[in-house]
Amino acid sequence: MSKIIALANQKGGVGKTTSSINLAASLAVLEYRTLLVDADPQANSTSGIGFDPRNIKNSIYECIINDIEPTEAIQKTETPNLDLLPAHIDLVGAEIEMINLNNREYKMKAVLEKIKDQYDFIIIDCSPSLGLITINALTAADSVIIPVQCEYFALEGLGKLLNTIKIVQNRLNPELEIEGILLTMYDVRLRLSNQVVEEVKTHFQELVFETIIQRNTRLSEAPSYGVSVIMHDANCKGAINYLNLAREIVRKNGMVKEVQDVTTAII
Repeated sequence: MSKIIALANQKGGVGKTTSSINLAASLAVLEYRTLLVDADPQANSTSGIGFDPRNIKNSIYECIINDIEPTEAIQKTETPNLDLLPAHIDLVGAEIEMINLNNREYKMKAVLEKIKDQYDFIIIDCSPSLGLITINALTAADSVIIPVQCEYFALEGLGKLLNTIKIVQNRLNPELEIEGILLTMYDVRLRLSNQVVEEVKTHFQELVFETIIQRNTRLSEAPSYGVSVIMHDANCKGAINYLNLAREIVRKNGMVKEVQDVTTAII
């Protein structure tokens, strides 16, 4: 069984790309075959996992627009069990090019259908917008994770995203579920962080993940090295948080299996 999870929030700076990279890497370290799909024209997941978008020949753009086989675009990463379907700047123009295409909302779904049986998890990093590419991702996904930062205006714009999800459920993908609300950038020292946690949990209740992603220096610096935090420093708080999130998702989806020690898996 393959599970496709999109990470979406049209508000920038909520930890969406960081969470996409590190959730995918954590699932891979737990020995689940994982594909990270970069569906953001900024290509931060691509660069954050060690690839220069300027040197990418084939990407998600070519797969959607030119019908390139995804196997011709997928890259192996340095992390065992983790592959990348990269993005580059050309994805900016994809929405305009898709306007007159038949079944334009299903283009990404058609791409992922070709390779989903090769993976246990497919993680999609969505653009910080609610445009056609994000609609494609939500149409292709089984579920969506919504990152919410523990800062001022944490819930700003969330209503619009939830409304978009509802529209996709009604018109395009009735099987789409909310996997969970992920609290990010939590600082235990700040009263505000704790207030946001309480507010989000009160509002969304069981939809909120037990795992909370804390602010962490090693987590912030990992993308500059082109690696996930678990490959950068497996013992840091950020790596532990994302491993716990991966385990929580695995349990929730009934996909638990015996795995080797995480340290051994990384080596």
